[in-house]
This record gives sequence, C-alpha cells and structure tokens, in this order.
Amino acid sequence: MSDPLPVSVVIPTIGRIERLRACLESISRCDRRPSEVVVVDQSGAADVEALVAEFAAIGARAVPCAGRGISVGMNLGLREAAHEAVLVTHDDCTVAPSWVGVGARFMAGEPGLIVTGQVLPAGDDPLAVPSTKDDPVPHDFTGEIESGALYPNNMALSRSEVLALGGFDERFKTAAEDNEFSYRWLRAGRPLRYEPELVVWHHDWRSRDELERLYVEYWRWQGVFYAKHLRLRDMTMLRFIARDVHYGARALAARVLRGRPRWTDWRRGILRGLPTGLVQGWRMYRADG
Repeated sequence: MSDPLPVSVVIPTIGRIERLRACLESISRCDRRPSEVVVVDQSGAADVEALVAEFAAIGARAVPCAGRGISVGMNLGLREAAHEAVLVTHDDCTVAPSWVGVGARFMAGEPGLIVTGQVLPAGDDPLAVPSTKDDPVPHDFTGEIESGALYPNNMALSRSEVLALGGFDERFKTAAEDNEFSYRWLRAGRPLRYEPELVVWHHDWRSRDELERLYVEYWRWQGVFYAKHLRLRDMTMLRFIARDVHYGARALAARVLRGRPRWTDWRRGILRGLPTGLVQGWRMYRADG
C-alpha cells in the first residue's frame, strides 16, 4: 500500500453505527489513504468508539464531543485535525475510491481553497435522499454572492483558514450552517469551487414523514441564517428571501396542480419553515445586532 497522504478526514457522527461502518469501510477502500480519520462522536455511546477502533489501520480515532449540533462537531473536528488539508463527509455517506486522492490533489494545488463536489443519491428511490448534487460541470464560486454553494458532506478545506474566519456558527444546530459559513467565506473574497471529480453517495434512510419534517427544519435554519445577516444590515438577504418565497410558491402550485407529494420536494418546507426561522433568528441574534 502506498504511503498515506498528509490529509485528515473528519466525520461528525450522532451514532448511526451501521451507516458509520459503511462510511469507514468506503474510506478504507480508497485508492490513497489519509493520514488520519477523526470521528467526532456526539452520541456518547461506547459502540462508536469500539467501531472506530476496528479501523485503526487507516488512522481512525474517535473524539468525544460533549456539545450538540453539527457546527459544534465540525469545529471540534477541525481543531483536532493534525493536517492543514481536511476532507469532510458525514456518517450517512460513502465515498468514491478516488475521494481521498482527489481531495488531497485539489488542496495541494491551491492552499486556502474550499472544494465541494458531487453528492449522489444512494438507495432505491433517489427522491428519498435529501441534499444531492450531480452537476457534471465544474464551477468557480469565487467572487459570487451565493448562499448554497457548499455541500458539507463532501468538502475539502483548509483547516486554519476556516477556523480563522470563525469556523461554523455553533448556534446552528441541525442545518444551514454550511450555507451561512459559505456565504461568509465568499463575502470575504475567499476561493470556493465545485469540482464534480470529488464524489460521495448520500444514503436513503429516512421515512417519508421524516423527510417532510426535515425540509421544514432545513428552511427554519435557513431563516435563522437570513435573520443573522439582516441584523448586520446585509440587505442581500432580502433578495435571497424573495427568491426562496418564489420557490415555495412554485412548490405549492406543483402540489395543487400535479399532486406532487410533499416528501419529494425540498421546496415544500419553505413556506412553513422560513418565517419561523426568521423570527427565531431575529431574536437569537438581537445582542449581536
């Protein structure tokens, strides 16, 4: 086997053991292995540590995380990582055999870069897998003012640069932390690219009812993101809100005219979740304003 590459892999987990096993197995099958795999465990369960110990050959280690929330886990993983170049995926994803090598190559070519890539649906029904992207065309987001460029279950980033910008906002507990961070990153003029060569699969495990609730939760936290920056007098948020309300209206029309089920359409959470999130975020960031 070739020498490990000087990159760290970070995987936040809430203790989905079988999903995490599949994720770690996919990393162990990569053409090139990373120097370490940091599994940030927010479950508090002993079986996560036991599972991670089975993958010591690929440098896997479990890091207990007393806090809760995806942002807390991400920031802890970045602080624990031994290398500047960090690849990130989630415990319900599996990675392509080329994933580690491709991510390491992009990071070696341009220090300070963030790269995100394809997130393909895995399972019997692609519509049951949220947050996917299969665009075959690369795209450079650098210099754009965008709120949805980054896919947090498939990214390569520069550890110190992300932490220097404040890392992921730890008040975001379950969603939109990626959108809020990538917006700050791009507003600061930092480089961010979408490269389809970087590939993971996002697995289907939620019920239809859970998907409906998930989409409302996604948009609630998106509303918190908008409210945070409205508190900072960033009027770009008004354009984002208008765009999203338009999406929500189109989703409602699709439901009424074509009978499209709620669980198949991520836009259906907008009109239910976004207003609640705006109010919540406006209150949450009152002191910051």
